[in-house]
Amino acid sequence: PVQPGQSAIDVCCGTGDWTISLAQKTGPSGYVVGLDFSENMLAIAREKKEKHGLKNMELVLGNAMALPFEDHSFDYATIGFGLRNVPDIVHVLSEMRRVVKPGGLVASLELSTPVWPVFKQVYYVYLNGLLPLLGKVLANRYAQYRWLPESLKNFPDSVKLAELFREAGLENVKVYLLSGGIAALHIGQKPG
Repeated sequence: PVQPGQSAIDVCCGTGDWTISLAQKTGPSGYVVGLDFSENMLAIAREKKEKHGLKNMELVLGNAMALPFEDHSFDYATIGFGLRNVPDIVHVLSEMRRVVKPGGLVASLELSTPVWPVFKQVYYVYLNGLLPLLGKVLANRYAQYRWLPESLKNFPDSVKLAELFREAGLENVKVYLLSGGIAALHIGQKPG
């Protein structure tokens, strides 16, 4: 429910796609920060920011484990496809909760475990076998595509991740399974 004039931080923003969407949604009177620890990713995000002419968007080199912002700074804190890469999920969610205003929302979009049994089996064959092979053949990047299923092995499923949201001090946690559970959107609210 992002509105014009609001503020957001996009943690582990990568090349800035979600950050740009937030900046467009908040409009010129809003303020959006994209934070990432990779200068290379931020360089690509800067190019995209310039291309879109977004003056209400700032890109910051930083650590998701220690967000360089005061408590209660933003209306929203988001992380897209980055939570499975952090060393401590609850700590990062707690940091995101810390920097949102009371009543603010913390959202995570992440890969998850499919819920339909037959689809789940087909998905794992694709993810563990076919995807790395396609990455090697089409992009000459086997290691990067092999890493994706590896990064999901110890990542919590959508039910457990909702529990971690609550453990981080968020309430009214909602989970939206997407594409049969291949991805999940989790949204939690900072107590008001």
